[in-house]
Amino acid sequence: MKTFYLLIITIILNLHSTSIQATERHRVKIIVNNWTSQVVLSYITGDIFKQMGYQVIYQPMAISEQWGALAYGVSDVQVEVWEGTMAEPFNRMVEDGLFMSAGEHSAKTREDWWYPDYIEKLCPGLPDWKALKACAPLFAREGSNQKGVYFAGPWEKPDEARIRALEMDFVVHTVENGDDLWVELEKSLTALQPIVLFNWTPNWVESRYQGKFVEFPAYDRKCETESSWGENKEFLYDCGNPKGGWLKKAASIQLKTEAKCAFNTLQNINFTNQQISAVSALVDVEKLSYQQAATRWLTENKRLWKTWIVTDCKL
Repeated sequence: MKTFYLLIITIILNLHSTSIQATERHRVKIIVNNWTSQVVLSYITGDIFKQMGYQVIYQPMAISEQWGALAYGVSDVQVEVWEGTMAEPFNRMVEDGLFMSAGEHSAKTREDWWYPDYIEKLCPGLPDWKALKACAPLFAREGSNQKGVYFAGPWEKPDEARIRALEMDFVVHTVENGDDLWVELEKSLTALQPIVLFNWTPNWVESRYQGKFVEFPAYDRKCETESSWGENKEFLYDCGNPKGGWLKKAASIQLKTEAKCAFNTLQNINFTNQQISAVSALVDVEKLSYQQAATRWLTENKRLWKTWIVTDCKL
């Protein structure tokens, strides 16, 4: 009798273990960063996975934390990896086999200093960076001691290093949240006050406002590694960010081995600049929630996203 009960307990434990393993295989953990397009695309991707039968977990996470999370399988998916600010850790860790590239979006990216067009009348020579340098006092704010103010987002950027290397009379004001950039932009637009701030494409701003990126010295990898290169022979970062950069997706090793259908579908997910700008505007202009924006996009683009789903495999 004792042997019989031990057998039953063993069977139950094995079934429980198998159930846990199956649940793990059917669970996809998606990284959520802190800018609109990345959040909405994460929800779109998550909803597609749910349609396929996966359990989806969203994980709010800083950019600096996401690489380790992907490498150790704590997270599975990052839908927006930007070349301009993420290429170095992404490329290095993919090459080391710590996680995988899951393909590239059609969208081309740029991240840099940006200003609204009306400022060109006040600062002739823009968008050349030398004109901006000469016009620095125009961008002063209260408490900046007549230095120009550059509004930066809450992300790790070498803006102060660039200002030093190019000897620009500017200081950096870092906002607490990405949306605060648009608050500053709206205030300046209303007052027609000069402003230069961090911006990127694809982004909703380009669908609503006319403006340009500042044209710094062209990017070269040596700008970040060799101080003897470029405008300043003593300091690094005397250049702008890459133009026409890639926008990629990252996946954990476990996603491919344990949720192959999800991995293959992630490879097919592909957004253009226009699509990302439009879906971002649903949140930042029309004031929908991230989930509402994702749901609307999925409803209006059902024919497209259904083609992304890999149908010849089972969970």
